Amino acid sequence: MIFNDCQRDFRRVERAEDVRFAKVEIPEGNGHASGVSLHGSTEMNGGDINSTLRQRQPGKTPIDSATKGPTQRHGPLIWQSYPTGPLIERLDWIADAFCSFRGVGWNWQSSGIPEAPSWVQKQLSGDLDAIEQDEPVRISKTGIRRFSNRQALLKACLKNLAIGYLLLDAIKTLGIHDRYMWYGDMSLPLPDFLPETMHKSFVLTKSYRLLICLGAINIALWAIFKMGPVFFVGILGPKIVGTRGEAWMNPADMFGDFNHVLDSGLAGWWGAWWHQTFRFTFQQPGDWLVASLGLKPRSVGAKLVSTWVAFFLSGVLHATGSHTQLGDTYPLTGSMMFFMMQALGVTVQTTLVQLLKSAGVTQYVPKTIRRITNLVVTIAWLYFTAPLLVDDFARGGIWLFEPVPISIFRGFGLGPKDAGWWCWYGFVEWRSGKSWWDSGIAL
Repeated sequence: MIFNDCQRDFRRVERAEDVRFAKVEIPEGNGHASGVSLHGSTEMNGGDINSTLRQRQPGKTPIDSATKGPTQRHGPLIWQSYPTGPLIERLDWIADAFCSFRGVGWNWQSSGIPEAPSWVQKQLSGDLDAIEQDEPVRISKTGIRRFSNRQALLKACLKNLAIGYLLLDAIKTLGIHDRYMWYGDMSLPLPDFLPETMHKSFVLTKSYRLLICLGAINIALWAIFKMGPVFFVGILGPKIVGTRGEAWMNPADMFGDFNHVLDSGLAGWWGAWWHQTFRFTFQQPGDWLVASLGLKPRSVGAKLVSTWVAFFLSGVLHATGSHTQLGDTYPLTGSMMFFMMQALGVTVQTTLVQLLKSAGVTQYVPKTIRRITNLVVTIAWLYFTAPLLVDDFARGGIWLFEPVPISIFRGFGLGPKDAGWWCWYGFVEWRSGKSWWDSGIAL
């Protein structure tokens, strides 16, 4: 909101109650239109929900004049600018913009999100008679899936939720036995049930713990992100939240295809495979700085500025989380340093790749060798830098969190002696303090 005029430039997909038409002129280059703003349909957004707007000729576009709420609208889809009223409609628009991290259904939608179904694009382009129908799953270049069928989306998400639950339970059960997860000290001995070879090798010990931490972070995020479509599409649905409850408005994935790591190394890890929840937020200050410095958007200098600003902001976000934890954490030399090291790694690797391409070396190296090299470089860099983050997580107590209410593995006796099926003892309880304001539900 600091780097954009949201009220002027942001628009979202919404159903209309009553439709009027306004003339729209699309000048070349600047991404703005008279009458209705198109800011974000070109430079600002590489994966715009309505990519056809970029090729449209000047003409007419529908604008909304409705006063009813989103759930009472049954007209065609339109681009809704900041509402003139009523107040509840403004609050809905603002809350949607604030909560939509990736901008799905907005004209600033993050790159990597697949295009909306063709009938959605047609209605947004002015073809109000386009028939709504299910279409094949759309998959973006980064590997994100976008369903148009409600049942197919819920089936995929519920299946992944079940798998994620079991994997989280397994990882948590393994972590309980390892004192590293309690103190963040790599020198502590491994659990007794692991092979003696691992006990004698610091490399194997460290690798095992880093894999446990990576699995815990990745699977926890991967699983919990599936709850969004299940909640908004499966439980609430269009009858309660309007367009936000449609299947095509809730992409099934947050993580991309791991092949991007093989093709691009660290840049592919952070820029395409890892979840892109904060991509737009981290990108906007960098874009503003690039423009302020007079750099060309796709130049080497612009890419460097954007990369370092994005990782700096990610470092700030995680460092503040580290600062507020109960344990003895190191926000600056731990979490913050980790993300700055990722910026350094991405910069060094991409620079070396460009130099090798310029020298004509890359074209003589088989693709398989290049992919193996990218994977090895990524693993090696994370092996040496990841402890900055995960050690701090352990010191702060993150690994003590209990992610599942019922543990299948601990129920079968694979956990500590006092562990059982039920894991959320004391998770929610009533606290009685000295005064009424010191009493209440404690989590």
